[in-house]
Amino acid sequence: MDEITRSRESAAADCIMMHRALDQARLAAAAGEVPVGAVVLGADGIILAEAGNNCVTRSDPSGHAEMVALRLAASAVNNYRLPGVTVYVTLEPCAMCAALMVHARIGRLVFGALDPKAGAIVSKYHIGTDGLLNHRFAVTGEVLADECSGLLRTFFRNRR
Repeated sequence: MDEITRSRESAAADCIMMHRALDQARLAAAAGEVPVGAVVLGADGIILAEAGNNCVTRSDPSGHAEMVALRLAASAVNNYRLPGVTVYVTLEPCAMCAALMVHARIGRLVFGALDPKAGAIVSKYHIGTDGLLNHRFAVTGEVLADECSGLLRTFFRNRR
């Protein structure tokens, strides 16, 4: 298989997983949460966990979609380290979630919409990619960005 074919297959797989994360984001929105969703895919290609934001419903400031999904994934494999997993999330992670990804030793992050106000992967900081911490992970950004950001825009427009 050549590099171009492998790259196309990877991009298609990223879109499929991001659609699953978007489904979680829609469920979160229906529950009154900010519509962010996440999926954790194991190194073997098996989905370990899926979640949406639940800060409001659980009165938990750490209830970000990727944090909830990583907790569930760690529980599923009975290990706080998650080497080789890929985290799909509809919004660029904040500093709290990016730091968790470093501590969990994830292999790769795929995110949808940029977060120019609080994004800690490329927008404001470069956590997990700048070499300043003890772990680095690969990043693919802006996968289905229009759909991910559109969901957030619609949610906030309807709340105003």
